[in-house]
Parts: sequence; structure tokens; C-alpha cells
Amino acid sequence: MTDFHEAASGGLTPAQLEDVLRQVGAERYHNRHPFHHQMTAGALTKGQMQAWALNRYCYQAAIPRKDATIIARAEDPAFRAEWRKRVEDHDGDDGWNGGIAKWLKLATGLGLPAEMVKCERLALPATRFAVGAYLSFCASRSLLEAVASSLTELFSPIIIGERVPAILAKYDYVTRDTLAYFEKRPEQASRDSNFALGYVLFHADTPERQQAAIDALVFKCDVLWAMLDALMHAYCEPSHIPPGAFRPEAS
Repeated sequence: MTDFHEAASGGLTPAQLEDVLRQVGAERYHNRHPFHHQMTAGALTKGQMQAWALNRYCYQAAIPRKDATIIARAEDPAFRAEWRKRVEDHDGDDGWNGGIAKWLKLATGLGLPAEMVKCERLALPATRFAVGAYLSFCASRSLLEAVASSLTELFSPIIIGERVPAILAKYDYVTRDTLAYFEKRPEQASRDSNFALGYVLFHADTPERQQAAIDALVFKCDVLWAMLDALMHAYCEPSHIPPGAFRPEAS
């Protein structure tokens, strides 16, 4: 694995910075995680799939709050208008006909009660801590770092392209309708990441800002990786489910 912490030493051209950012994703994005590999191999039980959907809901529900925080920090109205699309994608027109509602549909399609998922109380502590750390990062770091942390969306179409066909082929209780959340996400993620990448390449105009952007993307990859680490530890091996967390056998 590459050590990215001094990747911008001496300064990078915009093209070189983009290459480094894409290398971060190639090495650290969570499509490389063993939990993802087990999912696409058809090796997860229904209970493990339920645990994934329930915990991931915490992250999905936090995304528009994270994006609203970024909007509130931006002085450029054109930036705010563009970034607002992200909130609209997840919240929809009325708060419950966008991406969050579609993820809830995924979770209920796997057999989980909607209120159990929405309350988030049965999510793993590590999931809640990781999501909270991401929200805090976007609220407390520079706008450039907050935007750069969203660049995991550059790699989102890759993981969706691996995940959706495998789930449909290898889990006979999952339908295409259950996975409706993923239908528009590659297009949305490409639109959003193209804008964010352009912003980062323009505004990361010193070695220090370039390194901050790289570190922000590494941090976000770590957040997503940590969430799958927690799932593996609790629901695969060694199967240590924390007190108060979701237990598949009780679902």
C-alpha cells in the first residue's frame, strides 16, 4: 500500500493530483474489503445481509445532513446550487421519496421492520461512531477538505457495478425492485464527483492544500472501511455482536 501522507510534497500539477486521488481509491476504497468480496461471492447469510443494510442506513441517512453542512459553509451561490442537488437526491421532494427512502425499501425488502431501521438504535456502536466522525469532519475542517472527502463517489459506480449483478444472481430473496436505490446512483455519483473533483483541482493550489485534499479522501475511505470492519467483526468472524446491537436470530 502507498503511503499518501507526503504525496504532495514539492507540489503537484492538477493532473498529478488527480492521479494521486484516483490511486487512493484504487488502493483504499471499500470494494477491496473482504466483506464486500463475501457479498459478491454469495457467501453472506440473510442475517448478515440484513445487518449490512441496517448499519449502512445510518450512513445513508446522514449524507444529506453532511451535504447541508457543506452548503451552509459555502459563500458561492453557484456552488450551493450545485451541491443542493445532493440533498435533493437523498431527501426527495418531501423527505421520504429520495435515496434514503429507497435504502429503507432495501432494508425492509430484506425482512427488517422499517421502524427498527429508522431508529438506528440497533446499529453497531462502531457504525454510529464512524458516521459521527464523518459529520464532524465536514463541519470542522476546511471547505476544500469537506469537498475532497466526498470524492469516494468517483469510485461508487465501480462498487455498484460489482454489487448489484452479484446480489441479484446469488441471493434469490432479493429482487431488482429491492435494489432500486442503486438504479440512479452511478449517474448521480458521476455528476457529483465530476463537480467535486473540478473544485478540488482548482482550489488545491498549494502543496499544503493538495495534501489536505489527499488526506481528506484517505480519511473518508477509512470511514467506509471501518464500517465494514465492524460488520465483519460482529457478524462474520469472530462474531462478537456488541450488547444492544442487532441480532439476526432475533429479527
